[in-house]
Amino acid sequence: MKKLNPLIILILFPLIACSQVKPGYEIRITINGLRDSSIYLAYHYGDKQYITDTTRLDTKGQGVFSGKESLPQGIYMVVLPGRKYFEVLMAENQHFSASCNHADFFNTLKFSGSDINSAFIDYQKHWVLMQKEATSIANRVRENKTNSDSLKILVAKQKEYEEQMKSYLRNVVKKNEPNLLAVLVRSMLPLEVPDFNVPAGTHNPDSVKWVRKYNYNKDHFFDNIDLADERILRTPIFQARLDAFFRNVVIQSPDSINREIDKLIRKCETNPKIFQFVSVYLFNHFRESEIMGHDAVLVKLADDIYLSGKADWVTQEFKDDLRKQVELLRHNLIGMKAQNLVMDSYKGIFVALDDIDKEFTILYFWEPNCGHCKEATPKLKAYYDKARNDGIEIFSVCTTSNKQEWTKYIEDNNLTWINGWDPNRSTHFDYYYNVQSTPMIYILDRNKKIIAKKLSVDDIPSFIENYRKYFR
Repeated sequence: MKKLNPLIILILFPLIACSQVKPGYEIRITINGLRDSSIYLAYHYGDKQYITDTTRLDTKGQGVFSGKESLPQGIYMVVLPGRKYFEVLMAENQHFSASCNHADFFNTLKFSGSDINSAFIDYQKHWVLMQKEATSIANRVRENKTNSDSLKILVAKQKEYEEQMKSYLRNVVKKNEPNLLAVLVRSMLPLEVPDFNVPAGTHNPDSVKWVRKYNYNKDHFFDNIDLADERILRTPIFQARLDAFFRNVVIQSPDSINREIDKLIRKCETNPKIFQFVSVYLFNHFRESEIMGHDAVLVKLADDIYLSGKADWVTQEFKDDLRKQVELLRHNLIGMKAQNLVMDSYKGIFVALDDIDKEFTILYFWEPNCGHCKEATPKLKAYYDKARNDGIEIFSVCTTSNKQEWTKYIEDNNLTWINGWDPNRSTHFDYYYNVQSTPMIYILDRNKKIIAKKLSVDDIPSFIENYRKYFR
C-alpha cells in the first residue's frame, strides 16, 4: 500500500481548510452619503418581512452585520432610513461586503467577496431594462389596436421579445446552477404549455384543447420550484405562486381544491419546514376565504393535518379550539343533506323541514330585535310574496326565547311563511347549522341538499335564477 508523502499532506491541509465555508455571518456595509444612521438586515418569509439584525453606520457610512450562527439562506434586505432597501442573496458564503451611494443605491451597488451577489445585481439591472422594453412594446400594441398592419408587426415583435426574455432567464439559470440565484430565476420561468393536437372530427375542438391546456398548466404549475428546497421559504416567490395557484388556477369548488391540496402536500412532505409553511398558508387562506363552500376545505385541512397529529408546531389548546370550530362546520357543508328540524310553530302545530315539497327551501334563522334582521326580514318577505308560488318556501327559526316578541313581530309584519319555534333548542339547530349570529340563511334544493349558505337576502334571487339556469 502506498503512503502519502507528509509534505503533500501539509500542502493539502491549508487548501482543504480554505475551501470550508466560514461559520456565522459578517456583512460589511458602506453607504456613501449616509452616516450616523441605523440600518437593518431583514428577510422575506412568505408575503411578510422580518428584521434579523441591526447596525449603526459610523461617520464614514460604514457598519457591520454579524453573528456566530449562519443565517438561513434566501433573499434578504438591507433596509435604509425611509423604508428604502436593496436586496442581497444570503447563500453559503455569508462573509462579504456591499457598498453603494445613498442617493442611487440600485445603480451603484457593488459586492466584494460574493460572486453570487455580483451576479444577482447584474441580473436585476438587466431584467429591469428588459421589463421596460417589454412594457414599451405592450403599450404600442394597445395604441395600434385599430391599425391591423402595425398591430400584426408589433404582436410578432412582442412574441419575439418574450422569447428573448425567457432565453435570458434560462441562460442565467444555466450559468448559476445549482446556486440560490439559479433556484430563484428558475422559479420565474413561465411554464411551457404544449399546443395539443385535437383529432379531426372531435366535437367542440376548441373546448377540448382549452381543457387539455388548463389541466397541463394546473398539473405542472410548480414544476420550476423545488418543493424540497427550503431556501424558497425566505423569498417572496413561493407564497406568490401559491396565491396564484389557489386563487386563479384551481376551480374554486371544494372538491377541486381538495384534490390539488392532496397533490401538493405529497410533493412537499419530505421537507418538514416546507410542509409546515404550505400547511399554515393553506389553513390561513381558506379560513379567511369569503367564497361560499370553502369551509369544506378548512374541515379537510383540520382533519388531515392539524387534528391528525401532523402539525407538531401547534399547541394542544389550539387543537382543542379548532376541533370545536370544525365540529360546528361538519354538518352544514355545501352538498350535504340538511339536518331535519321538527319543532313547534306559530300555528301551534309541529312542522318538519323534510316535509316541505318545494323546489327550493330557504332556511332563515332570525331574531325580532336583531338590528340586521330588522333590515333583512322585510326584504325577505317582499321576495317571498313574489316567489312563493314559484317553487319557493321559507322555514324560519326564531333564535330567542321571548315568545311574546316573536308572535307580535309575526303578526305585525304578516309573516306567512313557516315560523318555527324551538326556544329550548331541543333540535340543536344552533349546532347543526352553526348559528352563532343572525340573520343566517341557507338554501336547500328539493331533496334538502344544502346548495348555499350565509347569503344575504339581496343575493337570493340571482342565486336561485343562476342555479335554475346552470344546475337544474
